[in-house]
Amino acid sequence: MDSTAPYLTNQTDQMASGQVLGLITWLVDAVGWFYDHWYLLALAVAVAWGVGEMVVRRLARKASAERMALELVPARHFDPGLEEIFRRGVQLARASTSMPWWAPRRTKAVQIRLRADGSSPLRYRIEGPAGGERLLSITPFGPAVTVNRARPLVDKPREHVVRAEFFLRGKPTAPLREVPLDPDPLQPLVDAVSDLRAELGDLAEIRLDIQRAPKWALRARRVQLMSDARRRERREAQRAARWVRQDAAGIEDSLAWQLQQLVSGKQGGGGRRLVMPPVPRRVDPEDALGKLADDDHLVRVQLLVMCASNTKGRSEARLAQLQAAFDVFGGGSRWAMRGWLVGPWRFGADRWPSRRGFERRWRLRHCQPPRPNWVRLEELAGLLKPPTVHCRLPLLAGDLPTFEFGNPELLLQGIYRGPEGRRRLVASYAKETLFEVGVGKAGGGKTERALAQAIGWAHAGGGLMFVDPHRDSWPRALPFLSHDVLMQRIALIDLNANGPAPQVSSWNPLGMHQGQVAHEVVEATADAFASALGWDDASAPRALTILTAALAVLVTVNDAACQAGRPEDQATVFHVRSLLTDSVFRAAALAGVEGRLDEETRSWWRTVFPTLPVDSFAVVLNPIARLASNPVTRAFLGQPAGVYNIRAAMDSKMIVWVCPGGNGPTDRLVTALLARDLLRAVRSRRDTPENQRVPFRPYFDELITLTGAAPETIAAMFEDFRKYKVHVHGMTQLLARLPIPVRLSLVQNASTLASTAGSQSAVAPITSEWGDRPSPDVVAALDRFDHYMSLTVKGRRVGPVRITGPHLDEVFADYCRPGQAKALERAARAMAGAAPLDQLTDRAVQQLTRVNGFLAQHASTTPPAVHLQKKGYR
Repeated sequence: MDSTAPYLTNQTDQMASGQVLGLITWLVDAVGWFYDHWYLLALAVAVAWGVGEMVVRRLARKASAERMALELVPARHFDPGLEEIFRRGVQLARASTSMPWWAPRRTKAVQIRLRADGSSPLRYRIEGPAGGERLLSITPFGPAVTVNRARPLVDKPREHVVRAEFFLRGKPTAPLREVPLDPDPLQPLVDAVSDLRAELGDLAEIRLDIQRAPKWALRARRVQLMSDARRRERREAQRAARWVRQDAAGIEDSLAWQLQQLVSGKQGGGGRRLVMPPVPRRVDPEDALGKLADDDHLVRVQLLVMCASNTKGRSEARLAQLQAAFDVFGGGSRWAMRGWLVGPWRFGADRWPSRRGFERRWRLRHCQPPRPNWVRLEELAGLLKPPTVHCRLPLLAGDLPTFEFGNPELLLQGIYRGPEGRRRLVASYAKETLFEVGVGKAGGGKTERALAQAIGWAHAGGGLMFVDPHRDSWPRALPFLSHDVLMQRIALIDLNANGPAPQVSSWNPLGMHQGQVAHEVVEATADAFASALGWDDASAPRALTILTAALAVLVTVNDAACQAGRPEDQATVFHVRSLLTDSVFRAAALAGVEGRLDEETRSWWRTVFPTLPVDSFAVVLNPIARLASNPVTRAFLGQPAGVYNIRAAMDSKMIVWVCPGGNGPTDRLVTALLARDLLRAVRSRRDTPENQRVPFRPYFDELITLTGAAPETIAAMFEDFRKYKVHVHGMTQLLARLPIPVRLSLVQNASTLASTAGSQSAVAPITSEWGDRPSPDVVAALDRFDHYMSLTVKGRRVGPVRITGPHLDEVFADYCRPGQAKALERAARAMAGAAPLDQLTDRAVQQLTRVNGFLAQHASTTPPAVHLQKKGYR
């Protein structure tokens, strides 16, 4: 048995060695077969890859269909901090994974879309997985940003389209430049699209996809970077060793070295010097990996850009502007356009073979970023939020409409000069321009802009009233209103009475021939006196009571005269003196209206009036005496049935130019009467349904002068007129000199707030309403006719934006008719019922006789129960 053991052992060893040899032979044959039939292996790999890619694309297309879109609209005061922006970035990164488990990685991304197509300077949208909508709808920005569910955008085909994909070039581990938040990091991108013209089909869109990369991809990238770093270090060490050996050999072969050896007696015996080559340094992972050293808040990004236009060359120029804008973010690494530049041709996303993949990613929102595109959220801070308060946004046609001559829906505002130098007339919507305030130094262009706006409104068929105490505006506007279609709508109320044969219009504040309400006329006239003279219930209660009682009697007399068909026998405001001092006239007036006065007024005249001392009437009679001593105001206010009727002018779209004539005490009283009558007339429109009220625009030049006469009345206009479709435009040199009620109402309700140049202290109240953007020193340095203004368009504030005020000779040059100016002035005076001053003065003097005649015919045959007499006045 022992003799057979070696035999069995040898047989086992031979069988084992035969199996190993057979396996090796089989492997060699298999390798040889694959080598001879390599194309089969390649085909199998290709088929496997193709099937896998087809499955992935189908799943990706299905996942892409389940996406949502949000549009972020920042408020004007939006000014986020770095922490808020960083938290938003964390939300975006987290939301990118809100996809089903089966969704391919290319669909697990959140996309930031920055789009400019003419509707707004830069629309900011977020698109991502539908499961991330709840997470992304509530932002760390709070109420400063409004998040709206966005609809899909559908673009019309453009003739010229260019595409580009950007990747990070430079040191792969170096971060982008840290761009400060002031000015806004989006400012270069906004500037790049600021000259976009929607009418030419211009479109620019930037898409930034953010994707959380898998850990294995990050580890593989780190391994590669470490290997590259070690390889570079070894090359540097080898290069340094080579230079050391060359330096040592050069020294030993030098003449100085040989002489030294001869002198020392070591020639041929010392051998060559021992050279120690440098050892490669240890690679520090922190230095080698840079921003990729930490896992936190590290994402991969894909940056795609598309520009289009219907005009050749504009899309290419737009892409070049955007490429320059992205250079602002360049630091250790920078955004570079992907592709190769061969002469004048660039082979990139616009050419084969990259174009098809670009369009697929663009259409389906797939994220397949280039290998170097690793960034930290801090590097993207400038792109993770909408434009802030520090961003200077361009003014597009969609923000402020272009003015169209003859369009009643638009109100001319001025000339806007775009970033590209193109000038266009801009306007606001008439129905939204409720009140306007213009501030600035004299000669700065306030009145010129108001005149241009008023002339444009008049040619569009609108009605207006221009109140100018200095009359300078009328000769300026006259040539541009001298059109046959306007002559029948223009009335000039001029109280300056210039020339050798002056003509004046007429108005009876107490007249009832135009269908006024008696108590409203009494209240308006009494309030005008009180406003101009500073009366109130505390300082002058007796004066107010006496004047109101006297006006009530005179208005009742006028009402009786009109009902009797004798409007030419009406009393005027100058008959207040006769009523208070002439017992005969007073008795006749009270007897004539005995059955028309209310019991309280009759009781006052019977019981209170006889007890009043004679000197109590002076405070009422003195201002009326001043009005009577001026022949112009005597003629204007002393007519029984004046032509001036501002309510009828409103309803018939008249153009009324009122020049009160100065700013003295008498002029202020006339201005107060006109202003209070305007307030009464506007409030009387309550009898007309809202949809039938005709829009009307009063323009008040030199508000300081006007408000000196009627501050409370002007303030009430800026508070109430909107309800009756009457929109006030006011101009003043100094906002601080206006009475406080007027100033508060102006600033509170102004739809348009404008300022020309002036002192910093004068324009500071306006710039403070804009948050000192621009600051007072910027506004104070404006050129003549330039304005900074804020406007209301489509329910939101636009501006402040720099606007050049329209110059009449430039904007309305085609409307100028200087040859018809005299004809227009004659027609305007005729429309206002102007007559020679002497004739009106004589009629005013004789009016008391006519009123007495009317009262004598209509007085009661029964003598009054109480005879009211006062001694001391004759």
